[in-house]
Amino acid sequence: MAELTPPPPSTAGLRILLSKDRPPASSAAPATTTAAAAAVSSHTDRDRIIGVFRDALSRTESPEVFALQAVQDAIKPQKQTVLVLEENQSLENALRKLLQELASSAVQSGRRIMQYGNNGENDCPITRLLDIVLYLCERGHVEGGMVFQLLEDLTEMSTIKDCKDVFGYIESKQDVLGKQELFGRGKLVMLRTCNQLLRRLSKANDVVFCGRIIMFLAHFFPLSERSALNIKGVFNTSNETKYEKDATDEISVDFNFYKTLWSLQEHFSNPALTAANLTKWQKFASDLMVVLSTFEAQPLSDDDGKLNNLDQEEDAAFNIKYLTSSKLMGLELKDPSFRRHILVQCLIFFDFLKAPGKTDKEGPTGSMKEEIDSCEERVKKLLEMIPPKGKEFLQSIEHILDREKNWVWWKRDGCPAFERQSFEKKPAQAGVRKRKPRWRLGNKELAQLWKWAEQNP
Repeated sequence: MAELTPPPPSTAGLRILLSKDRPPASSAAPATTTAAAAAVSSHTDRDRIIGVFRDALSRTESPEVFALQAVQDAIKPQKQTVLVLEENQSLENALRKLLQELASSAVQSGRRIMQYGNNGENDCPITRLLDIVLYLCERGHVEGGMVFQLLEDLTEMSTIKDCKDVFGYIESKQDVLGKQELFGRGKLVMLRTCNQLLRRLSKANDVVFCGRIIMFLAHFFPLSERSALNIKGVFNTSNETKYEKDATDEISVDFNFYKTLWSLQEHFSNPALTAANLTKWQKFASDLMVVLSTFEAQPLSDDDGKLNNLDQEEDAAFNIKYLTSSKLMGLELKDPSFRRHILVQCLIFFDFLKAPGKTDKEGPTGSMKEEIDSCEERVKKLLEMIPPKGKEFLQSIEHILDREKNWVWWKRDGCPAFERQSFEKKPAQAGVRKRKPRWRLGNKELAQLWKWAEQNP
């Protein structure tokens, strides 16, 4: 009788072999059988954990009443209150799967994720699940970063509209999430979650939501957090200034000057590239001389400052993006605010070039430094001449740039933390009340005086 051989593996799913179909122990098949059995066992354990927590979500008590018991029923941990590494991983995988199922059910029902099944204030199963995991993380029963991983998964599977509700939950729990035992474990996950969410948002349509995320990060992370400091000094070269390359008949000024003026923006957007290339630096210096000479030849009067209402700019809370049309060049040259923008960009550019680098080779050369000093002096004189309050405006800019040097040096030194740790007020011990000394005549001075009188009759 021919020997029975097991059928070939199927790609449709897991296949459980009966004992009579198993190959002999000498062949290589038992390894596959063992792996399949382990996989089945893993899925079974995960489904059992999910079932335990589904039952826990239906309970109306506070998480501290049943959360730990649910973990013990689901995992059966080696220790009574703290999970080991493998147990934490099994629990996290099961809870992430449960969260995915709950979010999928909410989408299929047409409800908002954070309002799915919400018959009462605290009846949303996703909110209940997050509350349970947050309680377990806070008490140290499970790994502290588990709740951050669930929040990241939830934002990734949510629409922008649902993400606002999810982030509202995060904001409501930021005092708990910011505790050191949780913050140290999940700050990188939370930072990644917020950055990914910011990339999904529209800067034009979701301004308020973007502001909420940035304010949360400012509250959640310390002031000296390196992740928001642009340590490498990368420039935003994506903001490209486009201007006309060919002359038109309706332009009111010299077209060569128009191109020269707007070509400076290419150098301002990436000063490191200009400083590293001698040809680019010579082109920039030549173009800047032309612009400064034009500004000096056409000074502005006090009436120009009044017409543009620069006195009211203190109340302005927006940045101007000037149009680059050649037809507007004549009007922009008469605008004091436009000139100030160009000249302040020059000072920022020079300040970057003169800033100390990590090595001596990164600084400007001798001839370049002389050109920088000469141009900087001309720029400052032009700023003083622009009405109104030219001297006061220049003093403010110089003060800001001087403060900026402290920021540069701090980043060069590796961004050491500068926040002072608060001192803990220790309760003073209650001391024994000191007994007052007794004197013959009521106090020490009178007693001494009486003693002298006895010694000197």
